[in-house]
Amino acid sequence: MRISIQGEKGSFHEVAARQYFKGEEIEIVPCSTFDLTLMAVTENKSDFAVMAIENARSGSILYNYSLIRESGMKILGEHNLRIIQNLMALPGQSIQSIREIRSHPIALAQCMTYLNHLRGVTLVENEDTATSARQIREQGLKGIAAIAPAIAAEIYDLTILAKGIETYKKNYTRFLVVGRTMEQPDHGTKVSICFSTGHKPGSLASVLVRLAELEINLSKIQSVPRLNGEWEYMFYVDLEPGPDQDISLITNILENYTTNLEVLGVYNKGDMLYES
Repeated sequence: MRISIQGEKGSFHEVAARQYFKGEEIEIVPCSTFDLTLMAVTENKSDFAVMAIENARSGSILYNYSLIRESGMKILGEHNLRIIQNLMALPGQSIQSIREIRSHPIALAQCMTYLNHLRGVTLVENEDTATSARQIREQGLKGIAAIAPAIAAEIYDLTILAKGIETYKKNYTRFLVVGRTMEQPDHGTKVSICFSTGHKPGSLASVLVRLAELEINLSKIQSVPRLNGEWEYMFYVDLEPGPDQDISLITNILENYTTNLEVLGVYNKGDMLYES
C-alpha cells in the first residue's frame, strides 16, 4: 500500500500515516507540496494521501480544504497525532555546542519557551522538520541541531539532545486520510460537508438552526473565501450524527438552505491516544 505525504520520510506526516495504517505494510511516497500529495493519488502513484488539516495551536490549514474539494476525492478517515518535538544533532554533540537550530517555522514556534532559554543560538526556518534532520546527516553539520519527531533521529542516525521540548503538551495535529470516491464507506461517526449560503443576514444561522433541530453535533465550522470577487464564502463543517441518523436525509434537508452542498467524506472519528 502506497501512502503519499507532504514532506520527507521522518516527518510527522509519516508518523501519522504509520499509526493510522498500523499493521499494514505501507510504502511512504514523499511529496514536496500538498498539491502533489493529492496528485500522487489521482495519478496512481499512491493509493491514499495523508495530509494535515489543523493543529491545536496554529489552527486550520485553509488551503487544504479547497484542495480536497477540488480534487474530487473523499475523506476516508482521520488521525489525531500528539506532537512531540525533539532537539537532535550528530552523535557526539552537546546542547552547549549547538549554535544553530533548524526546523519548520511552526515547529520552532511550538518550542519557543524552551528555545528562549538557549543563548547564542540562531534559529533558521526550513521547509520541513525531517529535511532539517536529513541535511545535518548528509552534510555532516556540527554545531547545528534540528527540531523534528523521534523517527527522524532513527532514520538519519542522529542523537536526541532534548526530548519533548514543545511548549504545550496537549498539542495535537489532525490528519486526514484522502482517497478515491470508490473507497468511500456508507456510514461512519463523522461527516465532513461544505456549502455556501446566500449573501444576506441570517443565511448561515438558518443552517445551524436546522442542524440543531436534527440534534446533530457540529464539531467544527470553518469559512474559506470562494475567490469569486464577491466576498462569498464556502463553509466547511464537521458533523457527528447519531448512529440512527440518515446522512442522505440530512443533506436533503440542508439543500433547501444552502448552495454548492457537497459531502466531502463519511468516516470514523479519530481518537486521541497515540503519541509520536
